[in-house]
Amino acid sequence: MIFCVEDDSSIRDLMIYTLKASGFEAEGFADGGALFEALKTQKPRLIMLDVMLPGEDGISVLKKLRSKSSTADIPVIMATAKTTEYDKVLGLDSGADDYLSKPFGMMEMISRIKAVLRRTEPKSEARTLSLGKISVNLAEHTVTSDGERVQLTLKEFDMLCLLMENPGRVYTRDQLLSKIWESDYAGETRTVDVHIGTLRTKLGKCGEYIETVRGVGYKMENKL
Repeated sequence: MIFCVEDDSSIRDLMIYTLKASGFEAEGFADGGALFEALKTQKPRLIMLDVMLPGEDGISVLKKLRSKSSTADIPVIMATAKTTEYDKVLGLDSGADDYLSKPFGMMEMISRIKAVLRRTEPKSEARTLSLGKISVNLAEHTVTSDGERVQLTLKEFDMLCLLMENPGRVYTRDQLLSKIWESDYAGETRTVDVHIGTLRTKLGKCGEYIETVRGVGYKMENKL
């Protein structure tokens, strides 16, 4: 979960949309008060924190985060429209792990977040899945097939992981819809077939690992 503290709703919504599209869970807050309220029930992997907030500014919020044992180790990236070296140094000296100068691109934001998470999260949390010549790094959300990097959509990635975690198990289309789309898509099983087709294509020769079980659904096995 990534928390985004930004008072501009249009920017906040875009940040959350981009994070979710990139495979992260995300929630947004307009000010420090809302952030601390949320922290009572959930600890995020990282906080994107704007400096210029209504009421209590981002630097003050950051200092509070670092002063509490329950939040001191949460990585924080500061976002600021200020461009002087002093403002950047102030944020870093107050405990920020990185900063972004506004306006910043959404892909740059994702890149910075991934970089900070790689530096700050315990290496033991990095987990991989392997089947034949397919390898998935769950921490970095990367896939290689027969030695080549493969770019998957979020749903394709989730489906591949589910099948790889349960080799040989047959999933019906309805089961895949329920697990990957997390809702009842009755009558929309064609969605699964389309995603399986594109997943097979992107995996190249390793696409043969995904087997159609006629009249039932799909399973994954190492065939090469």
